[in-house]
Amino acid sequence: MKQSLRRGRRTFAAAAFIGASALALAACSGSSDSDSSSTAGGGGGGGGATSDEFTYLGQTQNTTIAATLESLQTGACAAAADGTPLVTDAIDGTTWDQQLQVLAGNDALSNMSMAAGTPSLMQDFISAGKVLNLTEAFAELGVEGAVLPAAEATLKQLYQADDLYALPTEFNIEGFWYNKDLFEEAGVDVPETWTELVDVAETLNSADIQPFVAAGGDGWPVTRLVGNYIFRSLGADALQKVADGEASLTDAEYVEGADAVSALGEAGYFGPAAGSIDYNTAMNQFLTGGGAMFYMGSWALGNFNSEEENQIGVDAIGYFPFPEVEGGAGSIDETPANAGIPVMFTTANYTDDIGEWLKCIAENYGNVALAESGQVTGFEITETPADQSELTTMVQDQIASAAGSVLWFEAAFTSEGTTVSQTNGGGLATGDLSGQEFMELVQAANGG
Repeated sequence: MKQSLRRGRRTFAAAAFIGASALALAACSGSSDSDSSSTAGGGGGGGGATSDEFTYLGQTQNTTIAATLESLQTGACAAAADGTPLVTDAIDGTTWDQQLQVLAGNDALSNMSMAAGTPSLMQDFISAGKVLNLTEAFAELGVEGAVLPAAEATLKQLYQADDLYALPTEFNIEGFWYNKDLFEEAGVDVPETWTELVDVAETLNSADIQPFVAAGGDGWPVTRLVGNYIFRSLGADALQKVADGEASLTDAEYVEGADAVSALGEAGYFGPAAGSIDYNTAMNQFLTGGGAMFYMGSWALGNFNSEEENQIGVDAIGYFPFPEVEGGAGSIDETPANAGIPVMFTTANYTDDIGEWLKCIAENYGNVALAESGQVTGFEITETPADQSELTTMVQDQIASAAGSVLWFEAAFTSEGTTVSQTNGGGLATGDLSGQEFMELVQAANGG
């Protein structure tokens, strides 16, 4: 299986969307590159939807989507491309949402483009009728079921919509990846509850094995733990209640989640200098045996499947979901997930020819992305590479069987709330911030 593009770069590419307001989708996926994607539209401004071309607009920081579309044009989608050729263009991601707003205001969105980085902006596009209702389009095209139920549910939840308005060019589950050899060395089993997780961490630490690896310098790998604890404790709608003003992060039952993570940091379970470690360093640390548990999304499969990067071996890596909180309202079957980089279709100049492209993408994108980039998407897979790793198959099975999904901690936050949360996440990993202090900072930034 071909090694997917370096996942380690995704953190920086995602954060580049539009600074603070785009951090809601930061680190949600891994298919980024520093090279510019192919541009045929001239000028990098997006040529808009046309009647005789199929136009795609993406970010220069991501080349995988355009490359997959180009493969489809010469392969499975050759018939759709006949008379309606693909034209790809790219603009820098640092001003992505602003650029989309300008294009949308002028009815100049491309036929297909990366979705807005901020979920609330996508909601505005949906309300204004700027983006295509894919639930209705799929029914007309006869491709219902092309998007996996878990991925569809995640996108609907993200945009607070009853129908599907974006496609999941990636679909990532999140959870704890663990070093089987280190677990065996310490004589511990996979935990199913938070109490068991803490006990496992204590045993590992006593055996001079660092329990957790985390990129505390990036913040979000730590705040993910806070959000997941809250989901398990209070239920899948807990953070939406905060966004709706029905609850506050400073309520005692919410602070409990941040306190639980801070306690791990105070005990030293994230290792020394946890607040300054970045994504690439954390990934390397886990893949060289420097820690037992690594909370991360399945976009890391590219690193795990790389013989060059993975020094512990792919067979030494296992996965377990974020554990239950005893007595909590949430369920371990609710999988933390995100749709990576969703793509949307504009309603402007949507024709039968564009519909033919949409149908072909729905039926074939997942197969091509998996075969060429090693990328797990939210599309149904009908062709599995012969050399696919068992770890990748496990992720696909987990996605297919997921009973439900939950989003990440900051998904419904304001841009300022997101920035403050992720800036201070490292303080929880070191134990320098209590849960109360952390939640007060985030709640204040999130609108009080």
